Amino acid sequence: MNIVICGAGEVGRHSAEVLAQARNNITVIDQSPAKLAELDDVMDVRSLLGNATQADILLEAGTAKADLFIAATSSDEINLLAASIAKGVGATTCIARVHHSAFYEQRSFAYAKHLGVDHMVCPEYATAHAIASTLRNPGALAVEQFARGKVEMQQLPVSEDSNAVGLKLRDIKLPGAARVTAVEHFGYPSIPDADTVIEAHDILTIIGDANSFEKIRKVFQTTIDKRRRLIIMGGTGQAVWLCRVLKNRGFSIRLFEDDRERAEELSEKLDWVTVLNADAVNTDALKEERVDLADAFVAMTDDEETNILAAARAKSMGVAKAMAVLQRPTYLHLLRHVGIDKAFSPRSTAVTEIQRLIEPGPVRRLGSLSEGIAEIYEIKVPEEAKKVLSKQLLDIKFPSHCMIAAIQRNNEVFVPGASSTIEANDTVIVVGPASSKSELRRLFGGKALSIPGANWMGSLLS
Repeated sequence: MNIVICGAGEVGRHSAEVLAQARNNITVIDQSPAKLAELDDVMDVRSLLGNATQADILLEAGTAKADLFIAATSSDEINLLAASIAKGVGATTCIARVHHSAFYEQRSFAYAKHLGVDHMVCPEYATAHAIASTLRNPGALAVEQFARGKVEMQQLPVSEDSNAVGLKLRDIKLPGAARVTAVEHFGYPSIPDADTVIEAHDILTIIGDANSFEKIRKVFQTTIDKRRRLIIMGGTGQAVWLCRVLKNRGFSIRLFEDDRERAEELSEKLDWVTVLNADAVNTDALKEERVDLADAFVAMTDDEETNILAAARAKSMGVAKAMAVLQRPTYLHLLRHVGIDKAFSPRSTAVTEIQRLIEPGPVRRLGSLSEGIAEIYEIKVPEEAKKVLSKQLLDIKFPSHCMIAAIQRNNEVFVPGASSTIEANDTVIVVGPASSKSELRRLFGGKALSIPGANWMGSLLS
């Protein structure tokens, strides 16, 4: 398989490392001779010195016959332009890494569609959402996100004094758009139906609108509403995203930024956040802000050593949960020894997302339900899926034992009924047996990109 990667930084290098081991033909373009020389020393890839926004360079790299083009430089504009030109000269599938929310969220303009870019990947956005999920859902045993963070899957234990105990699922009205997709009773998981009775200590797997879970948790768990205290270190872009995701979610947020100008800028931009011009590595600053009373501390600067030091110090001073953002997996094995509860890696997040995007066809396996009783599939409905488009669900012949858990249409997530329809570009979350994947692919059709080795890209992320 012919693959061209633009950018030999963290994401580009790691993507090349994974894909090269699957014996793909890989060319890496970068403007730094030093980075390319370093790459040549450790990988069997072709390196090309040049500017990836120049068509001549892309053609020299073999982009016209590339099955996959990944633009992963540090510049959003270069990545989008390079991916657009790559698509224009003949690359089959083009992916651009972006940092800025204006490009990724596409609220006022569909950049990807206009430029002909197949997919955009934003590691910082995904990382911020992953951190937010961990913070928002302390009662969840597990949290996974689909459909670019719009849809979540959570496992929730049922409290003894929950009002749901003893009720059938048909008699429980869940807030928002959500569906119970698995019930584990005394260690035995099963796929529920409308007559399944909920018992105390059951573990429920629920898929639904990410914004609904705080209310859903109150249905099954006894909770005490209180404002949670969060301390963030570093005024990075992903820290800003995290603050935005947590707005109006019951958090009192304090953000440390040691650069005065940046602190003033953030103070104006994030008026619901207390921005402090101070260094959170400083013990006195943490003491003054009573880090020992905080529910969580998240170190999110651009320097991972600083993040580790700050999170470890906050933990030693009594914070309930200490988390850090890391770029490389080098330090992961050390974290538990210094008391850090959880780490997040934007680089790993980017490669994981690329892994999902290059899986053949529109149907992607996202994971398994309790102990493998069913698989979770995310389907991006292509325009050529004539067997399902504009038809009511009751008229579509789905594989046996498959359940549509949720549909995302534009920015709306809903649980479909029998009369609901599927439209082009919908993202459909399906729960079903492993044997149903090939049937789902035949049903939804679409063009397939087959990348040998894509199914094990995540193996290098641990």
